[in-house]
Amino acid sequence: MATFVVDMQELPLNIPEGSRKEVMAYMEPFMLNEMSEYLKPVEQMWQPADFLPDSSRDTFFEEIKDLQESARELPYDLLAVLVGDTITEEALPTYESWLTMVEDVEKNEQGGWMKWVRAWTAEENRHGDLLNKYLYLSGRVDMRQFEMSTQYLIQDGFDIGTGADPYRNFIYTSFQELATNVSHRRVAGLSKSSGDRLLAKMCGVIAADEARHAKAYMSFITHALKVDPSEVMLAFEDMMRKKIVMPAHFLREAGEPQSEAFSHFSDAAQRLEVYTAIDYVDILKTLNDEWEIDKVTDLNDKGEKARDYLMKLPDRLLRLADRAKIPEAEYKFKWIL
Repeated sequence: MATFVVDMQELPLNIPEGSRKEVMAYMEPFMLNEMSEYLKPVEQMWQPADFLPDSSRDTFFEEIKDLQESARELPYDLLAVLVGDTITEEALPTYESWLTMVEDVEKNEQGGWMKWVRAWTAEENRHGDLLNKYLYLSGRVDMRQFEMSTQYLIQDGFDIGTGADPYRNFIYTSFQELATNVSHRRVAGLSKSSGDRLLAKMCGVIAADEARHAKAYMSFITHALKVDPSEVMLAFEDMMRKKIVMPAHFLREAGEPQSEAFSHFSDAAQRLEVYTAIDYVDILKTLNDEWEIDKVTDLNDKGEKARDYLMKLPDRLLRLADRAKIPEAEYKFKWIL
């Protein structure tokens, strides 16, 4: 990844409160400079072919047999979560188009934001490619049902409450990348425990990507807080009041209502403790700590009230999480044979 050097001392720091366009212009050089820290050169990145059976080798069918034997031991709920995670990753066209519609950012193809979005998309694209091929080779998934759910999810899009506001989008992506890191990391651990070391490696490298991407989006908010603290704080409060919804919240199976499959997918994830209400609270705590919400200065009255809400919210959500009940019955997904 090329390194772009800009003299940050030349950038204006007297930006009027709420002037998102000026804030984003201020952040453009950061995005260019920091890309090399959060993204890797293509030649140094893992690719799906590094993990999958190689059709050019004489051992190809033997490798597929080994893969299927390991996949056979995966518990039903774990396979359901893996399929749901994969469909979520495959809906990448929706996420890229959403990020390119963010307002108040420079849409110049050589600018920091557009370069970031394309590079981020390129890294994320490998996740669905890898997991899709694994599921196809596993022999445990009805790929037509899987593919219809993927098509529905891209077609239906999503409504995540950010609008086209850059602050809300960066807050959402910070939270979401941390959440996907948790999910893939937990699936990796459970896969290893079930004897599928190949799948564990796959989910492990995907989780590592998500962690790097989360750091980038969190960094964008860190910079914005320096020059527009009250508006960023209000955006954070607004997103948490709405609640962070997952990008696949409209997930469905063929012939079923929108969001029906997502509800059952979420239940399975909670039963396995792949992603729970406690994890949601932990991510909020992580963001509060990363952005040092308790130490932000120069807040107006609304910003102070927003900060107070954000600092008290984790304890409030924990009390709710402790009372939550997780459905015990397994749902029979059309995806799974």
